[in-house]
Amino acid sequence: MPQQPIKPHSFLQSIFYHLFPGVLTAGFYFLIRQPVINHGYPSIFALIIAAVVFLIPVELGFLLYQGQKTTGRLTLKGVISYTDSIPWWQMVLWVVLVFVATGLIFTLLKPVDAVLKEKVFFWVPGPENGLDGSVTRSVLIVTYALFFIFLAVLAPLVEELYFRGYLLPRTPGKFGGWLHSFLFAVYHFFTPWMIITRTLGLMPLVYAVKKKNLYVGIITHILVNSLDVITAVVFISNMV
Repeated sequence: MPQQPIKPHSFLQSIFYHLFPGVLTAGFYFLIRQPVINHGYPSIFALIIAAVVFLIPVELGFLLYQGQKTTGRLTLKGVISYTDSIPWWQMVLWVVLVFVATGLIFTLLKPVDAVLKEKVFFWVPGPENGLDGSVTRSVLIVTYALFFIFLAVLAPLVEELYFRGYLLPRTPGKFGGWLHSFLFAVYHFFTPWMIITRTLGLMPLVYAVKKKNLYVGIITHILVNSLDVITAVVFISNMV
């Protein structure tokens, strides 16, 4: 896609653009969390709603607005970076490598998440997945059907376009990749105890996107988020 030379954001601009969508999404999630639970749904359902109301439209809308400013029409052309094509076998190889590396980092750092959750962020209620027998089978089916559509597919797609396709090449400084990864971790305000895990776990994806292709990040992100759906499908299938 044709694109004008990219001007880096200032440090404060970068912080704002990285965190503002997360503030809106997490704020709305915490606002509706208890009412959602009161209606018999797991709190993860509130996160789905927050993604539909704020995360997806805010991030995608911002990108289309940038396209409007650049070309005079609502488009992503000239806005998104790292879109050069690569051979399909390289795509598969990089997706597998990044998926495995990310999985290892997240698994190895689970004890760190647990300590931070217990000692530092004990006051933040975590998203509950409902896979503990606390909600009905029909509720879980609805929840994870919507989870798959909005949190496993659409949200990762939009986040990769917004964060890796737009913000990453504009993040300032010699260590812009690390700053970008850290800010993306902070952006997940609803699970702050994972800030170290997400910062480190995102770096293989950041490296792959910068070296190869944005679509590596999109596919990997969707696969990672889909693991929760697979776990839910197995749990639901075993419910009486």
